Amino acid sequence: MIERRPFGRTGHLSTVTLFGAAALARASQDEADRALEVLLRHGVNHIDTAARYGDSELRIGPWMARHREDFFLATKTGSRTAREGREDIHRSLERLRVDHVDLIQLHSLGHPDDWDQAMGPGGVLEAVIEARQQGLARFIGVTGHGWSIPAMHRRSLARFDFDSVLLPYNFFFAQNERYRQAFDEVLAICRERNVAVQVIKSIARGPWAATDRTHTTWYQPLEAQPDIDGAMHWAMGVPGIHLNTAGDLALLPRILDAASRFERRPSDETMTTMLDATRMTSLFGLPT
Repeated sequence: MIERRPFGRTGHLSTVTLFGAAALARASQDEADRALEVLLRHGVNHIDTAARYGDSELRIGPWMARHREDFFLATKTGSRTAREGREDIHRSLERLRVDHVDLIQLHSLGHPDDWDQAMGPGGVLEAVIEARQQGLARFIGVTGHGWSIPAMHRRSLARFDFDSVLLPYNFFFAQNERYRQAFDEVLAICRERNVAVQVIKSIARGPWAATDRTHTTWYQPLEAQPDIDGAMHWAMGVPGIHLNTAGDLALLPRILDAASRFERRPSDETMTTMLDATRMTSLFGLPT
């Protein structure tokens, strides 16, 4: 079974690998139900979806009739105004077939203009606070992508006492000294406040080349089991963090298999060899 860790201050022991339900964006219900069987077999007890993940919420909805108590359920709103955020939240609850979610997150809040609108008067932050007060969501988080997101998360945590953050992290990102330092600074703040930390793109290899895409992820993932093992185990070696699985159902069994076998973090020497062999590179262009 996969290790469980406290998910910040929520009181929930979540599996170290959370199901990244972007993988359900274009899945049929039969495909989704087969994925559920994989999750249950490995003991995964935390689902992370979003209003903007295609049909993902619709696919999860039928699961909730039988398994609501088995999962910590998280979704996201990508809206920036309170009015649109309220609409997102109510639509998500309807699609998920639940009366509340455990975590509502501000989706991809990385651009300064978006941040100003979301956090300002009439912004979506008002809507998620209101949802928590109404019992529609228990906790509030913020997510983001790109080289600048650790700095934006520090800004967000200074503005509001979020319960969770989500950002990219893998061995390639950690080789950039500025990003690694910014990530460590966010991690230190979160540990001090008992804020949950989720990382994404742990098995990202780089942008797709001009070839046929073999997976539904928007980036090219690592595919070989030894490479997935190394990347997963290196990220899992950061104490207290959680990893979101990649947005591809075909990779899910390999990812969860790797997570179930985690014992220790690979050495940096081992990871450097893997980085060179797989040619891992940046998903977000040159560092800023």
